[in-house]
Amino acid sequence: MSIRIALDHQPEFYTNLDHVKGRVILGLNRAEQVGSIVVKLEGESVTALQVPNPYEAEMPGRLAGPLPGPPGSVVGENHKILYKVQQVFPDEYHSSTSSPYGAFPLQPGEHEFPFKFKLAINNACSDPMAMSRIGGLGGVGGFASGGGLFGMGGVRVMDGSKQLFLKHVTRTLPPSLTGYPMEAEIRYYIKVTVQRPGFLKENWRYQIGFKFLPIEPPRPAVTGQEAFARRPFTFRPRSPMQPERKRSSFFPRKAEAGGGGGDKSAAGDAAPSLDSPNVVPAPSMEMSARLPHPPVFTCNQPVPLRLIAKKVVNCPEQVHLVSFQMDLIGITEVRSHNIFNKKINRWVVVANAELNIPLTSSPQDPVGKELVVPDELWKNKPLPNTVAPSFAACNLSRRYELEIKLGLSWGKPMTGLPSKDPLAQAQTIFLPLHFTQVEVYSGITPPPELVEASRITWPGRATVNIPPRLPPRTSISGASAPARPPQPQNQAPPMPPHPPQDPLYPPQLAPGLAPGQSAPPYDEAPPSYDEAMAENLSGPFDGLRPRPAYSGVTNENAPSQMPPGKS
Repeated sequence: MSIRIALDHQPEFYTNLDHVKGRVILGLNRAEQVGSIVVKLEGESVTALQVPNPYEAEMPGRLAGPLPGPPGSVVGENHKILYKVQQVFPDEYHSSTSSPYGAFPLQPGEHEFPFKFKLAINNACSDPMAMSRIGGLGGVGGFASGGGLFGMGGVRVMDGSKQLFLKHVTRTLPPSLTGYPMEAEIRYYIKVTVQRPGFLKENWRYQIGFKFLPIEPPRPAVTGQEAFARRPFTFRPRSPMQPERKRSSFFPRKAEAGGGGGDKSAAGDAAPSLDSPNVVPAPSMEMSARLPHPPVFTCNQPVPLRLIAKKVVNCPEQVHLVSFQMDLIGITEVRSHNIFNKKINRWVVVANAELNIPLTSSPQDPVGKELVVPDELWKNKPLPNTVAPSFAACNLSRRYELEIKLGLSWGKPMTGLPSKDPLAQAQTIFLPLHFTQVEVYSGITPPPELVEASRITWPGRATVNIPPRLPPRTSISGASAPARPPQPQNQAPPMPPHPPQDPLYPPQLAPGLAPGQSAPPYDEAPPSYDEAMAENLSGPFDGLRPRPAYSGVTNENAPSQMPPGKS
């Protein structure tokens, strides 16, 4: 026996509104009785944190509320952010035949069962109606073609009631994410279960993973405004070197008593005052880093940065940019029940310590003149493909900050041995510029229909246009209407009398109506706006544009690195 899943035209990663198509290939060496074959499309956001000791400040993790367990124990939280089930066997041909055991024979050989899913836009764990309907065993929310041998037919699916006790948010599906073993991960799977009825026969299971990268939200309109990080700086004033004095001996001579009370050489070597004409004036400038407002970066693309130097004081001395480093800081906030932890990642986007870029065009520049630093340093340096877009899931979120470190030198940067000339020795300072809130988008443009619809109804959840059911009218006004007798709790209200019908011409039923019903039942909640849009929209890729590179998961088929009791 062998099971494998073959995906049709598998891309490097999937995204929202993509069709996940493939085949379940089942190879049998002998005839087998199979009750059903179920394919599941799943996505999990799993976190696990250690319960801190409230009396130990060194223990990692921040507690907000009562202890979810004894100190030192590990508590996990598993959110089913994506869950879709499709039964591929028995098909219509096998279902039309009656089987007393709830199973159907499959002959030796290779059998293929196609499946097809469409990835949703938002996570599924935040929908209580969808989660409450999931679960059961063969006919009670599960999948089964019959009672099975000794009533044990059916395939066990997820118990959605566990999700109802967790805190949820309605957001776009997060990207695949690993790198925090035993603490947090986001994975997407395709699982297949072959149900074999009988006490001594176990079900066959197989799964494969795939990478997922979400579409980006609608980008804000371009307004021309800029967010900036600005910092002025001034070098330390310096003076020319005084002529050296020769000492007669290794030890300085003591001042004679009553001979002036001090060492004349020490008084002569004192540093001159800042008002002295021999003091060289120190340059003062202002560096500012500017980003489009709101600051939005794109995966696998350079940072849209502008670096501007502004002259503050009238000084003919030149200032050079000798080093430049740009770091993207990722802050991942992990939550498990009421325990919080923060993980910091740092990506060095650009680093160059061998620069010599003047920050003024000429010594005669007036005060207040600005110079834009050439962007050759970073315009060809895209973000690493391990940078995931910003996201917020129920128990996991990622945000970013940008840090720029500038090395500024007064004078010519030293390239060889240090010189004895003080004017040739450069004075260097390092200036940090920090952006505390930046967004990273995936670069996958959503369909135009989705963008237009989000402007109208986003972020509320609307339902399909079903007219409300009006209450029955009465001939008596509400003020003088008599009180209705109380109805028993376990007794259904009486149905209104139907007009007499001719037995030769029975009334026609509308599609989906049961005998005796005059209106369609609206007991189940209608699909949300996002679900309705996801079924009608096409994917963001039309086959002409290449997909950006993303390797947030090193190996999507690697075993999970979370604790065994993660759910």
